[in-house]
Amino acid sequence: MPSDNDDPYLWLEEIEGERAIEWVKAQNAKSAERLESDPRYEPIRARAEAILAARDRIPYGEILGESVHNFWQDDEHVRGLWRRTSIASYESASTEWETVLDVDALAEREKENWVYQGRAPLPHDYERFMVRLSRGGSDAAVLREFDLPTLSFVEDGFVLNEAKQNIAWIDRDTLLIATPLEGGSLNTSGYARTVRLWKRGTPLGAAKLVFEGDETEVGPVPAVVHRPEGNYVFVVNRPKFFHEQLHLVNDEGEARRLPLPDDFDFRGVLDGRLLGLLRSDWQGYVSGSLVSVPVDSLRAGNIDGTDSIMAPSERTAIRGVSISGTRAYISVLDNVRGRLLTAWPGQSGWETEEVALPENGSVSVISRSLESDRAYVNFGEFLEPDTLYALGDQDAPRAIKSLPARFDSTPFAVEQRFVKSADGVEVPYFVVGPKDMKLDGTAPTLVYAYGGFEIALTPEYLQPTAVEWIERGGVYVSANIRGGGEFGPRWHDTVLKENRQRVFDDFIAVAEDLVAAKITSPGHLGIMGGSNGGLLVGTAFTQHPDLYNAVVCAVPLLDMLRYHKLLAGASWMAEYGDPDIPEEREFISKYSPYQNVFEDKTYPEVFFTTSTKDDRVHPGHARKMAAKMIDQGHAIVYFENIEGGHGGAANLKQAAHRIGLQVVYLLQKLAD
Repeated sequence: MPSDNDDPYLWLEEIEGERAIEWVKAQNAKSAERLESDPRYEPIRARAEAILAARDRIPYGEILGESVHNFWQDDEHVRGLWRRTSIASYESASTEWETVLDVDALAEREKENWVYQGRAPLPHDYERFMVRLSRGGSDAAVLREFDLPTLSFVEDGFVLNEAKQNIAWIDRDTLLIATPLEGGSLNTSGYARTVRLWKRGTPLGAAKLVFEGDETEVGPVPAVVHRPEGNYVFVVNRPKFFHEQLHLVNDEGEARRLPLPDDFDFRGVLDGRLLGLLRSDWQGYVSGSLVSVPVDSLRAGNIDGTDSIMAPSERTAIRGVSISGTRAYISVLDNVRGRLLTAWPGQSGWETEEVALPENGSVSVISRSLESDRAYVNFGEFLEPDTLYALGDQDAPRAIKSLPARFDSTPFAVEQRFVKSADGVEVPYFVVGPKDMKLDGTAPTLVYAYGGFEIALTPEYLQPTAVEWIERGGVYVSANIRGGGEFGPRWHDTVLKENRQRVFDDFIAVAEDLVAAKITSPGHLGIMGGSNGGLLVGTAFTQHPDLYNAVVCAVPLLDMLRYHKLLAGASWMAEYGDPDIPEEREFISKYSPYQNVFEDKTYPEVFFTTSTKDDRVHPGHARKMAAKMIDQGHAIVYFENIEGGHGGAANLKQAAHRIGLQVVYLLQKLAD
């Protein structure tokens, strides 16, 4: 078995090693010289920034009591504003905002490269928040207590220094925390393995231990559900990805495991009933079902009163569950198109009703109130701008905000196509292109996919990369390959570990179908993916290099024999397998891109992008693969943003720059 000492590129795993940074700077300079000098770069970058920073975007808001809170970025507020308004003002044609926190001003005042990563409010008065601030966009963040009435951070309030950590409010003076700091500890994935109760005014190191997970597990997460009848305090321990062991914490701070399956997907509490999605068959309920179990039964150690709220069909899947004051909003995918249901406990079981929304698009619950049934729901599709609807206090959904068109969609059409993969499973994908497209194999075509972690790709209004692409004569394809959640857990679970090749086969089948239909040809076909999608396109071009002419491989996993040793990689072994187990190493090694790129083969030129601040997927994956290909004599393009975290960009300007580079590269390879 090869050892780490056999890898000549290990030095590129040094985040801030002088030799590694010099290599990155040199590669960045080469990509800039080629791509930024292209006369198309600046118009594309500028338009992308204008779209991303446009002031007429929908200001998606979070309902907190009688207010709506929003985080906003534009060309003047690059780092962003946390702001609020009343519900009436938010739902009016002209919303008046009050600034709560100016992150640009905060960063300037404190001389820190702050990236805002969200806020955790204390229900139900919503006066106190824990604000998450990251240096440069990494997952590790500082948490600081904020007082809304005074619009200021609380002097001597709760503060957690930089770490990968999570918190939940129990009450105004008590936090449930998962942090490695001061008495906590880390697991092998780099996450906290302990959950503690932290009382105001006491040292963090003295916080009461509630739960301690195993060192090799993904780790525990605190979860507190605030309901009218009281608080429910939980620890959700994750022994591995997509497995949860739910523990209920009593008033003495003792955690007791509830009698639920390991793969029960906890979604909240409604009317004394615990709601969750099933990832496998259980107690006569099929995988993918949404079920409820009385909390009192669980406290007593049984599951009496368990009931089904909704079961999926062969072509439907439950995408999301949002619990409001008296009901649950259930987002459903029906053949990869969105629907929305509401459910509530009736006299003889759960009752459901479909919400009347447009069809053939994507439905997302943006926010819901804990105190009422008000909710904001977004509807979007590839060619039509998004519309935000208000639900709950009226007979029918009411459109309250809409996005202006960012491009003229009249010349384009959307088609959903299906292709059989290597094992005969039918895989859907969407094609967005000209209505009068000539089927002569010459259309520059970009295929985007993800294929992992039960994440579904749905029809959504085209983002700047796709807009620039189709307006410049390209065809955009969104592939719903297995590994995602388009058809529930089964669409994901059948490709885990030793079955991973099915994901790549699905993707290859889509590409080959596009060529067979004469939409495009290998010389005009490009592929794009990020994170797990970066692994997808990395495997695709190493397995079938003759099928593509351009590859955008973003924040990727590529060295799959070392991924579990880098940053959060160990937490994904339930998805990919454990390279330290010989039989699992064998099937991983067959597709791992880093181990399957060879000097004597011809590959398409690959554009690798990553971020120095990515503390989730190590930038060493992209660096090592790029360096190895360069030394083998293959052409590559490389760009590493010094900031940005796993998202690849710390602000809108950086995102626009990356879009400009990627689109120019794709045009050069597929259209010129």
